[in-house]
Amino acid sequence: MSIFSEFREFIARGNVVDLAVGVIIGAAFNNITKSLVEQVVMPPIGLLLGGVDFSKFEFVLKPDNPATPAADQVAIQYGAFLNSIIQFVIVAWVVFLLVKLVNTIRRTDEVPAAPPPQPADEVLLTEIRDLLKAQANRAG
Repeated sequence: MSIFSEFREFIARGNVVDLAVGVIIGAAFNNITKSLVEQVVMPPIGLLLGGVDFSKFEFVLKPDNPATPAADQVAIQYGAFLNSIIQFVIVAWVVFLLVKLVNTIRRTDEVPAAPPPQPADEVLLTEIRDLLKAQANRAG
């Protein structure tokens, strides 16, 4: 078997196609959640925090030296890291809410299964019991 036929067989498997579709949908979903976080959720949070932009926070290890143009500032940009953490928590919360919504929709779509019919012997025993109760009520 040639390597090309093995490759064709590998690609033709349903798992690979499903995975490819999942990755493409995931990338599109990533753009949606990124837009939601950056353009819808973060502006009100920034407004509530007085216009604070976490991405500008940094701890300067070596300041910029204007005398030597090649020497750039060296800094730990913890603000960008904090911003990423905040965005991650928001994205995780939004994804959680979306999954919860989808699960709720799925539950409402499911029709509860009808209870299984009683076995014939139970039906007969129930009828016998009812007949005995009726005879006891007439006699007593």
